[in-house]
Amino acid sequence: MIKNFIDKLLSKAGSGARKRPAHPYGKRVEVPASVHGIDPARVDRRAIDVVRTLQQAGFEAYIVGGAVRDMLLGLKPKDFDVATNATPEQVKGLFRRAFIIGRRFRIVHVVHGRGRENEVIEVSTFRAYLDNAAAEQVAGNEKTSRAALAGMQHAVDSTGRVLRDNVWGPQDEDATRRDFTLNAMYYDPESQIVVDYHHGIEDAKKKTLRMIGDPATRYREDPVRIIRAVRFVAKLAALGFTLEPKTAAPLVQSQQLLADVPQSRMFDEMLKLLQTGHAIATIEQLKKLGLAKGIYPLLDVVVERADTPFVLAALTDTDRRVKEGKPVAPSFLLACVLWQDVKSGWERHLAKGEHALPALQDAIDGVFERRIGDVSGRGKLAADMREIWVMQPRFEKRTGRVPESMVAQLRFRAGFDFMRLRADIGEVDEALASWWQEYSTADEFRREDLMEQAREEQKPRTRSAAPAARRVPREAAAAPAGSGDVLPELAEHAEGAETGAPKKRRRRRRKPTGGGGEAPAGQPHGGAAPHGDE
Repeated sequence: MIKNFIDKLLSKAGSGARKRPAHPYGKRVEVPASVHGIDPARVDRRAIDVVRTLQQAGFEAYIVGGAVRDMLLGLKPKDFDVATNATPEQVKGLFRRAFIIGRRFRIVHVVHGRGRENEVIEVSTFRAYLDNAAAEQVAGNEKTSRAALAGMQHAVDSTGRVLRDNVWGPQDEDATRRDFTLNAMYYDPESQIVVDYHHGIEDAKKKTLRMIGDPATRYREDPVRIIRAVRFVAKLAALGFTLEPKTAAPLVQSQQLLADVPQSRMFDEMLKLLQTGHAIATIEQLKKLGLAKGIYPLLDVVVERADTPFVLAALTDTDRRVKEGKPVAPSFLLACVLWQDVKSGWERHLAKGEHALPALQDAIDGVFERRIGDVSGRGKLAADMREIWVMQPRFEKRTGRVPESMVAQLRFRAGFDFMRLRADIGEVDEALASWWQEYSTADEFRREDLMEQAREEQKPRTRSAAPAARRVPREAAAAPAGSGDVLPELAEHAEGAETGAPKKRRRRRRKPTGGGGEAPAGQPHGGAAPHGDE
């Protein structure tokens, strides 16, 4: 009896202590094909080859993340990632074309095919779930503290944001360190089972997006998860998905953490929001979740102008192209978003008496400085945007060799698509867009007819306009006879674009040289592709 009494006391004392859960990182559940319903025919064969190679070498390997989520929901995955217990060095040794990339998160890119037909399968090693409070801490971020991070495998900054995470661990810990339950499932194409540790399949049936663990802590570990939450709910909103209230609650108060994320990464994440085929839905979710302002300055401009006719047309067109499987270029979309700034700046410079082209160039420089800065505004993105904008006044010129030189430009289709959107909202004449559409796909003889048509259309305008005395720039006057059209920046002077004044002299039309420079019907001259197809 006394022994029983002592046993009861001991059991009560022990019950007050914190018990370790039986499965601290989630219980492994293997879901058969009869339950999850994933069609194996939807799995990329190259991803299957990577999994099979790793498994034949004695490693665990699964397709993981967004591809599993999308196949489970009946969507077409954009890409296929693989997770394995092999280290990056072991993975690299198994494939002829494999490259270890990244310092923050070391992964392997296994490349299949060459040229435009190539595909990259991203292979990551299972990572351990570590308490970030015990991680090594450095000041600054992954750029400013690069020297301090050298040699560290797991490090955070002063806010708890993970700067480096390269400690390998078992699969259950890897699943726990992922963000949403829908992204923490593993699919084995050989056995066709789905491994689920955090009730991802159950959440898929409930149409719920739920963060694994404490949402506020997870946002602090990586603030970009705030943007990912918006992107996922925007993508799945059409299927009826919503953010779990506990997952959504800390979003606004955690938004300030994004200030510590490098600007280059923020710029890339902004583009993902706008170029995954759900730009309109993304903006709706940003407003709904209270994140319409403060994520990223350029994104604020997009949200602010999303209801204007031109930007709305550009966002709608981008969503359409993605759904049709056509590529899109960030330069085109950003050129549309910032066109309002360029136009207003151009008008201010013209009002000061500047010539048209220098005024436009100055306006563009001002927009880059104010809106984009040094993140991507001085590279290829800026060059493409500038070319699109500079083309716009040249579309008004349909005489001389201007049309021929325009359609020969690499970015002609992007510039034309931009002008086409302007015509759709009434900013330029619809007839002008139709003329360029036909000219860009016509043969040599039809182009001559279109040029004659343009000259006839311009005659009434030149007759009705008062012949203002305007001095032709010395450079234009000095151009040798028969040299073709004048320089683009002098075209408005030579052709009287601003005043309607007739040209000072005629030039002899060159005879065709056998049609060697013509574009085939249905394709712009020079093989120029639609916007984003470069």
